[in-house]
Amino acid sequence: MAAQKPGSVTYRHDLSPYLALFRIMPEHGSSFPPYKGGQYIALRRDNCKLTKRIIHPDKKIEYIPELDAQGNQKYGPVSHSYSIASAPYETQRDGYLEFYVILELQETGEPGRLTESLFNLDPQTDNKLTYFEKIAGDFTLESRVQGAKNVVLVGTGTGLAPFASMVKQLHHEATEGKASDTRYTLFHTNRVIGELAYHEELTNIAAEKKFDFVYVPSVSRPKKPDYENKNIGKGRANNILRSLFDMPLREEQELQAAASQGKDTEEIKAFLERTVRPVLPAHISKQALLGRMDPASTVILTCGNPLAMADIQYIAESNKLRFEKEDW
Repeated sequence: MAAQKPGSVTYRHDLSPYLALFRIMPEHGSSFPPYKGGQYIALRRDNCKLTKRIIHPDKKIEYIPELDAQGNQKYGPVSHSYSIASAPYETQRDGYLEFYVILELQETGEPGRLTESLFNLDPQTDNKLTYFEKIAGDFTLESRVQGAKNVVLVGTGTGLAPFASMVKQLHHEATEGKASDTRYTLFHTNRVIGELAYHEELTNIAAEKKFDFVYVPSVSRPKKPDYENKNIGKGRANNILRSLFDMPLREEQELQAAASQGKDTEEIKAFLERTVRPVLPAHISKQALLGRMDPASTVILTCGNPLAMADIQYIAESNKLRFEKEDW
């Protein structure tokens, strides 16, 4: 079992009440193990609200607070693995690991045990945590690309993290004269522009053209300023991909399937009416993106929401594209 080491959060940037970037440092004199973009590490906080797992007669699983003999909430250590969003060269240069984290919410609305503790911390006061001295995972370009000339990265929400690490590292290596002839295309969707972590940095990387890289950001719940920004696409990442291949929106396909089976379609129709229609950023054309997705030489890598990943797999397989996903 990997050794547990003390660390501290030295930087926190809130993108919204539910999304934040965290940087952690090891104790003075220590360093993190070497790693590759796409890998993950386990973190732990010791002051998390503890829960216990209940399985109901209908097989539904619920997590309820774990209480002591006096009926008070129990607190204790909770560990969880997170994809690393910093690039290996950043860690080697500056010593930190960075993470793009969402405050997880259960069906009851209660926050996740570890993420609640993370979002309650203050880098100036309550900033201590533990990390496990092992960085692992095979969701790396070396393991998953396997000679493809076109690499399509699709991150939904905080699923961007491994791809941010990869792209920043590729840019660094290209700056150092190590560019390859592989073409990389990154789709990232979050709800609004403010939640698109690394947006400015990724935009600048694409503009510098140190390697063949196209960045396609989009928002799934655009507000007025988001609609006015022509450099940002609109719609969920999976529906943007569907539009490129002239496929119906996932919601349209679900409606057609429900209608053909004689099911009640009112709820699906209402959801479809709220669905944001896919629109690409103004400076990126459908034809240009399709030119980067030749089935004979393309692999799609995705990370993020499980439902979105399942649909992206369906899109890839429907168009004879190789598919890989982050799946711990």
